Amino acid sequence: MGLNCYEKILEGLHMQISKKGIQEIKQDNHSIAWLSKAAISVLDRMSEVRKRKNMEVLFSNEEVREMSGFKCCDDYVEVTCGCTSHTYGDAVGTLRVFASGDLEILCECTPGCQEDKLTPVAFEKHSGRETARKWKNNIWVIVDGEKVPIFKTALLKYYNKASKSSNGTRRSQNGKACHRDEFIRCSECNKLRRFRLRSKEECQIYHDALLNLNLKCSDMPYGKITCAEDEERASRRVYRGCTRSPSCKGCTTCVCFGCEICRISDCSCQTCTDFTRNAEAN
Repeated sequence: MGLNCYEKILEGLHMQISKKGIQEIKQDNHSIAWLSKAAISVLDRMSEVRKRKNMEVLFSNEEVREMSGFKCCDDYVEVTCGCTSHTYGDAVGTLRVFASGDLEILCECTPGCQEDKLTPVAFEKHSGRETARKWKNNIWVIVDGEKVPIFKTALLKYYNKASKSSNGTRRSQNGKACHRDEFIRCSECNKLRRFRLRSKEECQIYHDALLNLNLKCSDMPYGKITCAEDEERASRRVYRGCTRSPSCKGCTTCVCFGCEICRISDCSCQTCTDFTRNAEAN
C-alpha cells in the first residue's frame, strides 16, 4: 500500500478515539492496547514505505531499465552482478548500493558460499579473476541480457561522489587526499616491494597486504613480480610520492593518520574500527 492508504487508516484510528471518548478508552484496557498496537503498526509501515520511496529516487527508471535483479530495499538498492575468471568461469553475486556511496556484495558463486558483505575489490579477488585490481571494469551487471562493466552504468555515481567529497585529513593542493607510497617486505626473500596509495582501491590492496603475514612477491598486485627480481635501490625508495617534495621523509601533507580513503569501513582490524567509531561519534 502507498502512503495515502496508511494515512487514511491512521485518520480512521484517530476518529475512533474521538467517537469513543478518551475517558471511556482509559477505562477499557483492551481498547488502549488495541489502538496503540494498531497505530504503531501503521506508523512502522509508513516509515518503511517512505524509506522505499527514498531508495527509488536514487536512480531513475532510465538508469536501471532492463537491469537484471534490480530491487529497491529499505536502505539500499540491489542488482545481480558478477565477475568472470578465465579459469573458474562466472562468479555471481548481489551488489548492494547504499545512498552513502558504500558498495557491498553478497557472493553466490556456489550454493554454500559464506562470503557476504564483500567489498568490490574482495569480490574480484574471491572470484579468481586473473587480471585483478580493476574491479570497475571486471565486475559486471546484466543489462538487457548483456554483461556490462559496472563503470558503464549509473550504479557508481554515489560511490564516485563519496570518493570526491571524502574529507581526508591530509589533502594535496588539488584537494584530493594524499598518501605516500609504502613498502612491505616479502616473507620469503625479505625484499622491499612498493605499494602505491593513490586511490581507495590501492589503499585497500595495501591494507590487505599489511594484514597478510605470509605475503610473497608472487602476491604483489602490480604485474608479475618474483623473488628473483631486484628490489628498488635505496636511492630510488626515497621517492615516495609526496606532492610537496619527491624526496620527503614524511610530512603533514603525505602522512595520513586516517581518512575515508585509507580506512576500510567493513574491516574488523583495530585501526579501522577505531577510525570508524570516532567518525560516527563526530
